[in-house]
Order: sequence, then structure tokens, then C-alpha cells
Amino acid sequence: MLTHAWEHGVLVIRLEREPDVRDRAALVKEIGDLARGHSPAPVVIAFDGAEADAAATGVVLRAHRLCRRLGILMTVTARSAPVRRALEAQAALSGVHLVINARADIAIAAAAFANAA
Repeated sequence: MLTHAWEHGVLVIRLEREPDVRDRAALVKEIGDLARGHSPAPVVIAFDGAEADAAATGVVLRAHRLCRRLGILMTVTARSAPVRRALEAQAALSGVHLVINARADIAIAAAAFANAA
């Protein structure tokens, strides 16, 4: 469901398919464990093949809250404009300021720059 890599001092987590509603808690825990293990490195969550359904957006919003509590910068990327709009809408409804980019390479570069400053 997810893979992760270390790119330019940034933890990049890729959601490769939509999570099942039953998988949300385990997925948030896995993201949290990865973020804690690489702290204080920034985190980029990339929607590579996943759609922004309720389960996926819920995972991202919960992961964002967790990263914020840990003091970790988190960004989301999605190549699909409808996915970005769905993420933006759910973040706005939840009162969360979520940074969403279209391209993972730009998000990774920006996160690496922010982390170095």
C-alpha cells in the first residue's frame, strides 16, 4: 500500500493504492513510525496511484496532525488535479492548512531547502 524512500534528506512516502477503510489506523501508525524514525526530517506523502477518497484523505489529515504535533514539516503531492482538489476541500473542511503540490520533485526540493534553512 505504501513505500518509502530517503531523497535529499526528505522522507518520501508513496501511497500506491487507495487504503481500505479498515487499513486507515494501521497506515497512520506506519506513517507516524516512519516520521518519528526519521525526525526531524520533513515528510512528503505522494499520491502516485491512489485516489483521494475518504479513507485516503483521512489518512493524510491524521498523518498531518501527527507530524504537526511532532514538529515535522509535511507536504502532500498528487499529479491528478481532481485528487489535489479533493485533498484541499477535505483539509479546508477540517480546518487544516495542508501544503499540496502537483510534482513530487518540487515538493522534495522545497522540503529539503526548508529543512536546511
